[in-house]
Amino acid sequence: MDLAVSNIFVVATFVVFNLIFGLSSTMPVHSLFQTKVLFPEERDALMQIRDSVSSTLDLHGNWTGPPCNQNSGRWAGVICSNWHVVGLVLEGIQLTGSLPPIFLQNITFLAYLSFRNNSIYGPLPNLSNLVLLKSVFFSYNRFTGPIPSEYIELPNLEQLELQRNYLDGEIPPFDQPTLTLFNVSYNHLRGSIPDTDVFQRFSESSYDHNSNLCGISLEPCPVLPLAPLIPPPSPPISPPQSGKRKLPIWIVVLVAVVSTLVALMVMYVFSCCYKKAQERGTPKEHQAGEDGSSEWTDRKTAYSRSAEDPERSVELQFFDKNIPVFDLDDLLRASAEVLGKGKLGTTYKANLESGAVISVKRIEYMDSLSKKEFIQQMQLLGKMRHENLVQIISFYYSKEEKLIVYEFVPGGSLFELLHG
Repeated sequence: MDLAVSNIFVVATFVVFNLIFGLSSTMPVHSLFQTKVLFPEERDALMQIRDSVSSTLDLHGNWTGPPCNQNSGRWAGVICSNWHVVGLVLEGIQLTGSLPPIFLQNITFLAYLSFRNNSIYGPLPNLSNLVLLKSVFFSYNRFTGPIPSEYIELPNLEQLELQRNYLDGEIPPFDQPTLTLFNVSYNHLRGSIPDTDVFQRFSESSYDHNSNLCGISLEPCPVLPLAPLIPPPSPPISPPQSGKRKLPIWIVVLVAVVSTLVALMVMYVFSCCYKKAQERGTPKEHQAGEDGSSEWTDRKTAYSRSAEDPERSVELQFFDKNIPVFDLDDLLRASAEVLGKGKLGTTYKANLESGAVISVKRIEYMDSLSKKEFIQQMQLLGKMRHENLVQIISFYYSKEEKLIVYEFVPGGSLFELLHG
């Protein structure tokens, strides 16, 4: 009897002990942290992004509270593991603005980062201290400036996509053995591609459409020109003045001379075409509205009339041997606005459905120009390469319609180039 009473006392004591001291151990772990942020430095870093950009996704309404559950993200675009932010994917939500210069360093477990298909401008973000980062996708934005040199210090980097931006400068010497995907095409990069083992893996398509880039799979780098005849002036003794730094006078003169020669060459080629057209027949008169919009609207009609022309080009003729990024149907569906009119025709700014922006010159008053002569002139112009000459992308020929597609250069003037 005494033994039974003793056992009952022990059991009762154990139950009371658990009620007093063990209650919290029976609660779900996630309920303890629903309102508590385990790693506030990661949340603060994400808040800097939220407050710096605008988007079609309501980040201010969605990004509240802790960003992570244990192994899942509570915020849109945030990937979590073990309460840490390990991925950030904000793609195609029209993110617009400039990212803070330093904001990701405290998300030390970050492995995947993607801002694809947005409108982010300004310099690329600093990624130093992110030793676990494997994939970086910043393609199809409006980033400017050089590729940060600290990117070559990411030890686990496997994928880096920076194509379709406005980046300039030289490519840093990436040499990570883990790097298997690399693309910097359609930028304004220059110089020689670094001769490392990593860059030997990638094809020409990873670098193309950078007019001043050379080496490896691209054209060989040219021999450096001799020093200019006019040496740069000695630095002034007076203290430096505030404001923008002006270029040396010899650079201004050189740029002006080269620009003038290129312009005269283009004018000469088109003048020859124009004279031949006048000798063969009287040009047809084209009438359009004051803003020129009806000329572009009627281009589909002209194309349909030229379908029976045996000499017409079936598709746009591209100078680049790679697959074109658009075809004639894409061009005909593009919205357009008039940029200017000249003796040879009207120039338009065309916005393709893919988001690309190009310039299109519709050649007029040359209906009698033969296909062979037109193609010869286009091939001559297409081979011209200079930093001050707009690159010709493709052309189209028929008796009713002649189009030249250029690279679109937004705004600016020669004065801003020389003195900016």
